[in-house]
Amino acid sequence: MKIIEAVDYKGMSRKAANIISAQVILYPRSVLGLATGSTPIGVYQQLIEWYNKGDLDFSRVCTVNLDEYCGLGPDHPQSYRYYMRTNFFDHVNIPEKNIHIPNGLAQDKTAECADYDRMIAVLGGIDLQLLGLGNDGHIGFNEPNGSFNKTTHRAVLKEETIQANSRFFNDPNEVPKYAITMGIKSIMQAKKILMVVSGAGKADILEKSLFGPVTPLVPASILQLHPDVTVVADEEALSQIRSHGLI
Repeated sequence: MKIIEAVDYKGMSRKAANIISAQVILYPRSVLGLATGSTPIGVYQQLIEWYNKGDLDFSRVCTVNLDEYCGLGPDHPQSYRYYMRTNFFDHVNIPEKNIHIPNGLAQDKTAECADYDRMIAVLGGIDLQLLGLGNDGHIGFNEPNGSFNKTTHRAVLKEETIQANSRFFNDPNEVPKYAITMGIKSIMQAKKILMVVSGAGKADILEKSLFGPVTPLVPASILQLHPDVTVVADEEALSQIRSHGLI
């Protein structure tokens, strides 16, 4: 595992975007696994800036998103398809046919999950998977649990996750209680993983994820077993790890 420290959020975003841009430049047909949430926004903004300068071409890239809320259509402002359009896809030249996001409106969630895993396999797997880190150590919507959920599945969201995501909704009662998410096996099969973490509020869970026991109670801890993980975090997020002399 490689840990890259940045001074602040802007620096974290730029360093992470450098890794993704290198992937796209070296391997133009890359399959990128993408994440939502507040932390990756700066990464997407940096990639858009470089695209507008003519430094990047996404025309042969395929994307596979980690998750989507159940019950939200693509035009709902809090759906992750809407998030990806407004924060990234509408600003770069990824063909629509190359964009893949779970269908949160699918009637048969079991079939949708199985189809999603098959689609990833047909694409040849994910070359680089971008991840954020939840306050409780969740990645995607793989919440703390008694076991690691392996494949794409319908996840029941923990109350802590619902509360954390309620800031994006006008009414906390509108936050969906379920989501379709890639499973731990799906994520771990990515050839490379890039996790971005920012802020002092993530310092404790980041230490547990990177240096604590591997346990489904801290889903991100499974990343310790992946052969090619890069963590880009700012000084605040790494403060506890540094104070304990782990880096």
